[in-house]
Amino acid sequence: MKIAHALFSPGISAFFFDDQRAIKRGAPHDGFIYLGEPVTPRFRRIREAGQSISVQLILEDGQIAVGDCAAVQYSGAGGRDPLFLAADYIPVLERHVRPRLEGMEIDRFRAMVEPFMSLTVDGERLHTALRYGLSQALLDARAKACRRLPTEIICEEYGLPVIAERVPVFGQSGDSRYENVDKMILKGVEVLPHGLINNIDEKLGRDGSKLREYIRWLARRTRELAPRDDYRPTLHLDVYGTIGLAFNFDLPRITDYLASLEADADGLPLYIEGPVDREEKPATIDSLREITQGLERRGSRVRIVADEWCNTYEDVKEFVDARACHMVQIKTPDLGGIQTIVDSVLYCKRHGVEAYQGGTCNETDVSARLCVHLAMAARADRMLAKPGMGFDEGFTIVNNEMERIIRYLRWKQEGGAAR
Repeated sequence: MKIAHALFSPGISAFFFDDQRAIKRGAPHDGFIYLGEPVTPRFRRIREAGQSISVQLILEDGQIAVGDCAAVQYSGAGGRDPLFLAADYIPVLERHVRPRLEGMEIDRFRAMVEPFMSLTVDGERLHTALRYGLSQALLDARAKACRRLPTEIICEEYGLPVIAERVPVFGQSGDSRYENVDKMILKGVEVLPHGLINNIDEKLGRDGSKLREYIRWLARRTRELAPRDDYRPTLHLDVYGTIGLAFNFDLPRITDYLASLEADADGLPLYIEGPVDREEKPATIDSLREITQGLERRGSRVRIVADEWCNTYEDVKEFVDARACHMVQIKTPDLGGIQTIVDSVLYCKRHGVEAYQGGTCNETDVSARLCVHLAMAARADRMLAKPGMGFDEGFTIVNNEMERIIRYLRWKQEGGAAR
């Protein structure tokens, strides 16, 4: 079977592009927007409306395979590709990609996707968002041609067992870090709340006291609202490097502070994402490694998650090989081709580092559902409920797709497909 036609259309993503550097430097809120001038190139304002591009591949038998090109909320930061604007990139797809897609024989997924991962235009590789959406559509095409689920295709090509069990889902609160936590607890989310701790004075506290009190509230609220007696979610908070800034990069002091938070979590597992960002990869790795090893020497059970500067498969390997963290966030759009997401999860697991298949609030329903198939196949240690910042919508999309996959796979394993 071949791809007969390739169509590209502009879309909106589920959140916004934010200039992370400007926000970390203290840009104040004005309603939903931020005041002040942007710092990161190509931003016209600190908060820009999110955009996406939908890829539709019309197969010879009339089936339609889809994928969505999307980029992370904090585009252009931490070594990432620049701001992703649909009007800039649809012409690239029409001129340089469509002729290569139309007439292509639908083959094994990784064989199909490889030429697009190395394709260059004007001397540069395709934007990570384009590679992300194209690879989704090509996996969907292979799955539809084979009449199988995308997760089955990945398991087959990587020699992985098909396991019909949940991957823990991580809820994202956005700035509504109290109300959305109540929703997460009531719905029994396995990991919460992300917290969006991206401002020192408003959310962390110059001495870390605001984050400490928030963790105490999380533990207390979990006890109060637990939907069942054995409900003990993992706490996972993203602090966007603010601890490093507030503590003037005094790593022993930072490590002591992080270790002290274990008591505030009241027995719930505690993960802190991105405590330090040194604005470059080598220094960030060195700092996170010192913090991680310092926590281990103290016997602390607080876990460190790497995020910034960990954008590619090669980056993931560097962080893992340096033992610079206990868990890596594999930020799905940043890696480009989705096969690289699977490679990254598997590398982490082989080397004793937990794999968090993350992403961004700024994705779409299409990319979020496809990511469930990847997490189920590679058995990530957790995956993000996405897209959006409202929690309920992203959790519905990810959770329900996961339950559909599980039910279908169990039906097949019970012999349903043969009946």
